[in-house]
Amino acid sequence: MTETIIFIFRKPDPNYKSIEGLFGNISKTVGLRESVSFLTMNFSGGSPRTLWSNIKSFTKEENRIYHITGDVQYMALVTGKKSVLTVHDVKSIVNGHFLKRIYMKLFWFWLPALFVSRITVISEFTKKELEKIIPFSKNKIRVVHNPVNFLFQFSDYQFNQTKPRILLLGAKRNKNLNRVLESLKDIPCEVVLIGQPTHEQEVLAETFGLDFTYKFNLKIEDVIAEYHSCDMLCFASTYEGFGMPIIEAQSVGRPVLTSNIGAMKEVAADSALLVDPYDITSIREGVIKLIEDVDLREGLVQKGLRNVKRFSTEAVAEDYLKIYRELSV
Repeated sequence: MTETIIFIFRKPDPNYKSIEGLFGNISKTVGLRESVSFLTMNFSGGSPRTLWSNIKSFTKEENRIYHITGDVQYMALVTGKKSVLTVHDVKSIVNGHFLKRIYMKLFWFWLPALFVSRITVISEFTKKELEKIIPFSKNKIRVVHNPVNFLFQFSDYQFNQTKPRILLLGAKRNKNLNRVLESLKDIPCEVVLIGQPTHEQEVLAETFGLDFTYKFNLKIEDVIAEYHSCDMLCFASTYEGFGMPIIEAQSVGRPVLTSNIGAMKEVAADSALLVDPYDITSIREGVIKLIEDVDLREGLVQKGLRNVKRFSTEAVAEDYLKIYRELSV
C-alpha cells in the first residue's frame, strides 16, 4: 500500500483519554506494516465556531488515507472519500433539545456518512443503532471491536469470600451507580469506584452502610492496579457502546458481572454473569451468586480468558488494515 494512514484525534483532554489510548495501540501495530502519521485538532467542543476552526486549519494531502478516530466526525467534510470514520456510540451524542439533536445528527452523522467511504463501529449493537440514523449509508458500516490494552495481564489471586473487593467503573447516569450501590446493601464487601460520584451518590453509599471509596483521574498503571486488587467487577450499566471494562477485568483474570442487554451482552457472551441492570434484586442476587459459587466464579474466569482473545490489538489492527487496503485500491 503506497498511501500513508493519517489518524485524526480530537484535542487532548486529561479527563477523556479512552479514544487516544485505543488508537494509540492500534496505530502502533498498524505502523509495523504500513506508514502512519497523526493529526490532532487544535480546538475542543461541539460549537459551530469549533467546527469551523478545526475544519479551516486542515490541509488535505495527496496519497493519504484519513482515519477519524472519534468525537470529531465533522472532519469528514474535508478529508474526502479516502476516509474511515469510527463511531463509538450513538446515544451519548444524540441527546438534548430538538435543535441540538438535529445539529448533532447533521454534523456528526448525516454529512460525514455521505463523505467517507467506510464507517466502523465497535459493536453489532452500535451498528444497529447507527443504521437507524444513517440508513442511506448502512452499506458503508463495518464492525471492528475495540482491542484490550496489552498492559492488562493475567495475575493469579485468592478470592476473598469473607469480604470481597468489588470494583465499579464510572459514575455517569448510564453506569447505573445508584442501583448498584443499593444492590450491595448488607453484603459484606469493599466497594471501590473508579470515577467521581455525585454528592447524592456518596450519601447513598453512606446510607446503605457500604465500605465505599472512590478514585479518579488515575494513570493507566493505577487503573490496572485496581483491577489486580479487586476480587470481581460489577459493571451493570444501562447503556454502553462497547463495554471495555468487561474485557479488561477478564484479561487480568477476574470474574465479571454485567448487564444482559446491548453491547455488554454481546462483548461478554457466555463469559460473564448477566443480570438485569434495571432490577436491583437481579444485580444483588448476581453478586451474591458470584461470591458464594466457587465453580461458577472459576468457570467464568476461564471463559473470560478465552473471550479476550477476540479483542487482541493484533486482531483488531488486521481488521483495520483490510479496510485501509479496500480504500487503497
